[in-house]
Order: sequence, then structure tokens, then C-alpha cells
Amino acid sequence: MNRRTFIRLNAAGGLFTVLPAFGETRRRTVVGEYAEMTVAEMQQRMKAGRLTSTALTQYYLNEIARIDKAGPKLSSVIELNPDALRIAAALDKERKAGRVRGPMHGIPVLLKDNIDTGDKMKTTAGSLALADNVASKDAFLVERLREAGAVILGKTNLSEWANFRSTRSSSGWSSRGGQTRNPYVLDRSPCGSSSGSAVAVAANLCAVAVGTETNGSIACPASMNGIVGIKPTVGLVSRSGVIPISKTQDTAGPFGRTVADAAALLGAIASPDPADPPYHKAPQLPADYTRFLDANGLKGKRIGVEKSLLKVHEGIDQLLGKALEQLKAAGAEIVEVEYMKTQRLPGAESLVLQYEFKDGLNRYLGTSNAKIKSLEGLIAFNKANKEKTMPYFGQELFETSQAKGDLDSKEYKEALEKITGVAGSLNDLFEKHNLDALCGPSTGPSWCIDLVNGDFWTGYGSYGPAALSGFPSITMPMGLQNGLPIGISFLGKAFQEPGLIRIAYAYEQVSKNRTAPKFIKSVGI
Repeated sequence: MNRRTFIRLNAAGGLFTVLPAFGETRRRTVVGEYAEMTVAEMQQRMKAGRLTSTALTQYYLNEIARIDKAGPKLSSVIELNPDALRIAAALDKERKAGRVRGPMHGIPVLLKDNIDTGDKMKTTAGSLALADNVASKDAFLVERLREAGAVILGKTNLSEWANFRSTRSSSGWSSRGGQTRNPYVLDRSPCGSSSGSAVAVAANLCAVAVGTETNGSIACPASMNGIVGIKPTVGLVSRSGVIPISKTQDTAGPFGRTVADAAALLGAIASPDPADPPYHKAPQLPADYTRFLDANGLKGKRIGVEKSLLKVHEGIDQLLGKALEQLKAAGAEIVEVEYMKTQRLPGAESLVLQYEFKDGLNRYLGTSNAKIKSLEGLIAFNKANKEKTMPYFGQELFETSQAKGDLDSKEYKEALEKITGVAGSLNDLFEKHNLDALCGPSTGPSWCIDLVNGDFWTGYGSYGPAALSGFPSITMPMGLQNGLPIGISFLGKAFQEPGLIRIAYAYEQVSKNRTAPKFIKSVGI
């Protein structure tokens, strides 16, 4: 826990107490008082004078101390914002004076620790190598959040460097933050790389959170932690001020316990950024994505289901079968298709990511406040401090990326051409079958955390084509398998977030699959 937070250990009782940042009267909140409460419900209470942003922020600080740092010790929050209560108090004054900025006014938000904040917090990508990196200014999306009236509550743990350091890493582990744990079954993986953001939302440590994805880093944690994650069209949300992996595939996106909450946060962070123009041609963007919440949003929709994802795991087949019946009962037509083959490009994605990682990271570090200014410098730091930075696995992805040339290399251009062709293939599929969305199981059941051997992938990953094409996807709960959440992902065409939100919200209303975690030690125990 960062020394600038206001958390201390009560030695007598063994409980954590969160102290006010400035001399207001301490308010004792009931444990779980706002658990599972939606953003809209929070706004209703604040409008009625029954809740303040200050009280809500204090509540989440208490819960982070009680659950994340003590209790189950989820290790999802890597640093708290020492100014969070001050920000909340200022927003309460605005509300009292008659100014409400929108759906996110006064709502506490956690950010993945690869997103710059121009405040007292650090931006480290979970790495000890960037322990001195305090950004000079907010990332563009953070500027948008502050303008929307959100309270930046803190930073979340992640798979170090967004899981682009080693091929044998453990999702949710970083040298700065340790191992994040799945709140449903504590010895199981939270997936990654946006592990802390997803876990914090699932465990009710914040209202909503922001993660980032290159391929699966929003979808997989959403699936394995029983929440909603929106991976936007690449370019819908600015990447300026976000530590990069790939300019082709990177995006930030929202997590929420409901589709409505994720949609509210998406509206706050989605905005054109001249410094980060979209790859796909963008239409006029909605100011508020919650207006697409439609309980009848499945009527007349044609949804493609991947044939190859059937009969892989009997338990998940059962969940998917139930989901498809619910979709049909709500008015959708199900069409069997083959879309997973669009991502079968051996080696191409890996090459593109390595080239773009080296180029983008060197650019980011070169203008940052970190002492280390290059990927080469990071490699040297990790070698010099390997007992702390590489106690379980190495940095072979760093090293292979460093060995690559620049973005004018023939190898890079040929691989990129293959990747950019995925969008065309998916568009052809949508048109051929007249589809409104594609869907399939997001992941298999979560695997056991293994710091020795790394992650053990359990199949599916139906969100992969969306990542390669830059198209949007929404992942949400489909049910539980032996107490472990399983998600379903809906994929759409570029900038078709409104249509996906309609479909996902309508499915959510008929399925009601969200189940709060119980912090079970292990399956069967």
C-alpha cells in the first residue's frame, strides 16, 4: 500500500480504518451497504440527498482496506488517490449548487495502472522499473473522466506490462503489486491483463473501472470475474497517455457489474482525440450510451454462433445452450457460422505486437518522467534486479521485441497486412448472413494460479476476432461452472457499440446471471 494513502492498521482489532483526508467528521458505514448498487441507483440517492460522493468514496476506501488489503487479500488495488475525498467533496458542493455534470458525477472510478494520471499517483504498468514515473498530465480519457465528474479513486494491479513481458507469466501478477486473486475462488486466476480493474468491480471495491485490451485483456477478466466488460472499437477511446503495446489493437474500455454501468462509463471516456485518430472511419459518436439500453433489444436480431465452440466442454455447452434459448425467446434468430477461423494467422499477430511494442514503448518512455527511457533500459534494469523483478518468469517478449527493427521493416508490413485483413473478412461474414452480432463463450473455467508454470489456457476466446479486427465486443456473465464465472461475448462491426449494448442489455434482463463473489478458498473447500 502506498504511503500516501490514508489507511492504517488498527492493532487492537486487526481491522483497517480509512481516515479522512481532511478534517471532516468520520462516518461509519455499514459493511456492504452499497454492494451491488448500480450507478443509476447511486445517482438517484445523491439526487434525493440520501447519499453523497464523499460518503460513497469513503465507503469504497473502507471496503478496499477490509477486502483487498485484509480479509481475502485480493491485491486488486495497487495505489489509492490521496486526493479522492477532496475531489468527492468538491463534486458534492457542485451538486448542492445545482450543477450535475452527467451520469458519472460523483461516482468513484478505478484505473488500470498503465493509464497516466497527472496527480500524485504513479503510472508503472505494475513494474518496479517505473516506480518513479509520475505523469506530467492526465491521459486523454482521464481528462474526460474528470470533466464528467468522476472521482479518480486509485490505480489497479495488472499483469505486468499488460502481460507483454513473458510467455510464461501469471495473469494478474506484477512486481509492484504482487498476485491479484479471483474473488470467486481465491486460488484461481483472475485472468488479465486488466486483472485488478475487473476484480475490484466484481468484489464491489468501486462502482466501475477502466481497463485496457490488446487481445482479451478486457474480455477475459470480465468473463472470469462475473462482470460486464466493453472492448470498444479501436479509436473510440483515446490511447493518448496509455502505456502502449500495439497501435493497431490497443484500446481502453469500461468494466461494470451491469451493462448499464459499463455503458455509463463508456459515454464518459469515448471522445475523438486529434492526437489518436481512429483506424476505422468513425461516425458521429453518441454522447450518452445509456440511451441504447433497450429491454426489447433482441427482437428481430440475427446473431451468429461459432460452430467450433460447441461440444468443447459439456458444462459450458449447457450454459451456452441455455443462453441461446433465452436469446431466441427474447426475439433473436440464431445462425450457425464460422468466424473463429478469421484469427488463424500463424505468427502474424505476434510479429505485429513485438514491432509495435518496441516502437510505442520507446516513444512513451522517451517523453515520460521515468528515469528509464527505452525498452533496452528496461531489459537491463530487470536483469540487474532480477530477484525482485523476475522471481518467477523472465522477459523473453521484451528481448524478442528489442531485437526487431523499425516499422518500415518488410517483415512487419507483411504481418500487418494479414492482421488488417481480418476486419474485411468479418465484414463479409456479417453481410453474407445479415448478422447484427456474433457470439460465443468467452473463456473456459478459470485455471489455478501457478507462478511456476504460468497461465494454463482452458479454451474458447471467442472475442479474439474482435481484437484482431479492431471491432467492439461486450463480455458479460453467462453463468457459473463449479462456482467459477463463465462469460459470453457479443461481437459487432466497427463503431456498432449502440447495437451491441441493446443486445447485451436485453440478454442481461432475461438471464440475470450476475452473482456476487463469496471469496471461497478453493473449489470443493
